[in-house]
Amino acid sequence: MDKGIGDLAEFIGRALEKGISRTEITTALLTAGWQTEQIEKALDEYAEIEFPLPVPKPKPYLSAREAFFYLLLFATLYTSAFNFGNLLFAFIDKVLPDPAFSEHYAVYFNERIRGSVSALIVAFPLFIYLSAKISRELLSTPSGRASGIRRWLTYLTLFIAAGILMGDLISLLYNFLGGELTLRFILKSLVVGAIAGTLFIYYFGGLRQEEKNHE
Repeated sequence: MDKGIGDLAEFIGRALEKGISRTEITTALLTAGWQTEQIEKALDEYAEIEFPLPVPKPKPYLSAREAFFYLLLFATLYTSAFNFGNLLFAFIDKVLPDPAFSEHYAVYFNERIRGSVSALIVAFPLFIYLSAKISRELLSTPSGRASGIRRWLTYLTLFIAAGILMGDLISLLYNFLGGELTLRFILKSLVVGAIAGTLFIYYFGGLRQEEKNHE
């Protein structure tokens, strides 16, 4: 934690202990020159519950066990998403083949299908299992929901999904403006957008819900 924020949180803790309201504390700190964001962050260190002393909220922490489970969870997520998209790409290429492909493409197509299906058979059930295990064991307590590694990986996933969506739209617009849009390209763009968009909406919605419950 930033030293300034730490000192501010300590001051707020002493003020709350003396029975001073959050509104009065905020007004005094704003007058003293603190920024609203700094004040809100420091106030958020303490739970708004009835108790003789200020009750601190659990802080994000890093556990080797949790890091292992979350890294494995997101690795299986990425593997499943990539191979599911690759599988759909293969079927699109099968239905709408590129005339430039040679007769050897049939062999490549079968290997592509086999590889994607094999990866999904291994990765997706493991992703489902880890999701259930983490929800049951790690997310069932406030301290588990405060895991730093989970938030970092979630925001990383949002960043990757947003980047893919942006690249997908840029590529679609570029080909449209160049008059090079084909049904194959449109379908593949829709596949990429659907997978990345689903991941983005799911994890962004989860973070929003957490923040709402945290308020």
